Amino acid sequence: MVNFYTLDELAGLVGGRVVGDGNLRVSGLNSLDLAGSDEITFLVSAKMVERLAASRAAACIVPEGVEPGRACIQVADPDYAATLIHRHFLGLPFQATGVHPTAQVGSGCEIPPAVAIGAYVCIGDRVRIGSQVSVGPGTVIGNDSIIGDNAILYANVTIYERTVIGSRVIIHSGAVIGADGFGYATDRATGVHLKKPQVGFVQIDDDVEIGANTCVDRGAFGPTRVRRGAKIDNLVMVAHNVDIGEDSILVAHVGIAGSTILGRNVVLGGMTAVKGHLQIGDRVMAAAMSGVHSNLPAGSVVGGAPAFDIKKWGRATAAYARLPEMVKEIRELRKELDRLRRVVPGAGTANEKEEEQPQ
Repeated sequence: MVNFYTLDELAGLVGGRVVGDGNLRVSGLNSLDLAGSDEITFLVSAKMVERLAASRAAACIVPEGVEPGRACIQVADPDYAATLIHRHFLGLPFQATGVHPTAQVGSGCEIPPAVAIGAYVCIGDRVRIGSQVSVGPGTVIGNDSIIGDNAILYANVTIYERTVIGSRVIIHSGAVIGADGFGYATDRATGVHLKKPQVGFVQIDDDVEIGANTCVDRGAFGPTRVRRGAKIDNLVMVAHNVDIGEDSILVAHVGIAGSTILGRNVVLGGMTAVKGHLQIGDRVMAAAMSGVHSNLPAGSVVGGAPAFDIKKWGRATAAYARLPEMVKEIRELRKELDRLRRVVPGAGTANEKEEEQPQ
């Protein structure tokens, strides 16, 4: 059944102001291009107002002060408000299907009736699963693990033993949580690598989301920690004993080496690599493909490899693009300098002067 909400109701949900008919009813939220005549859309920026003319949307969520010529809800942050409204429309009740007959459940487990455990799930011994948890087909949950309320584990997730997962956590297909950290001691005489026991665990706090095919390794001793509200994209590598701060964002292909600590609200762009045993302060941002080799104080914004101040990196990148022309200019200047020096007796050429410099 489709649920309709008035603009006044939706504005109340997001703390917005209605301009136009507050009793107008809409059935859902959609993009500018795809919205139907009974749906609401949104403009992230006032610069997008011209695109609204071609949209069939009945109403629009807009930045404060923008009046697009149709019913709208004005808010401080349209993107955030649209997300809240979209989630409100999609708020379907949990469907408790129980435990599928093909699922394997170990001894001593605590599994409430209100769960949805899919086909061929394998649950180890002494596992505790919270209420309204969904576990997709083929997922494996190791011994002594804990899964909090309202968590979603999609198909073919692997949770190693003693993993602790909080409430409302989402883990996408193919993710591996709790595999051994990459730790070896090398015999200097023979060059043989001896595996170090990895006896720690992984702790994932409430409201974390982990993308497909991401790996979070267990600690060598103690936990690898992903703190409340952190969001990790697909294909990310989090090594042993890393601590990811609250509400941090790790974009695809990020790799963090062991024992590095990230503060709160850190953002690491795609393919960023972070060296081990570093301290990354709160609100640090690293541009895509950065190489972080040293500690970064709170509020730093960096880019490049090795990473340094983003403004200097931008200028350096612009200069790098001009290197061929700059080399040509320098060669021409050297020729001109040599020509001028030849008219001064005993001055020598630029090359000769360089050779005469003391080492």
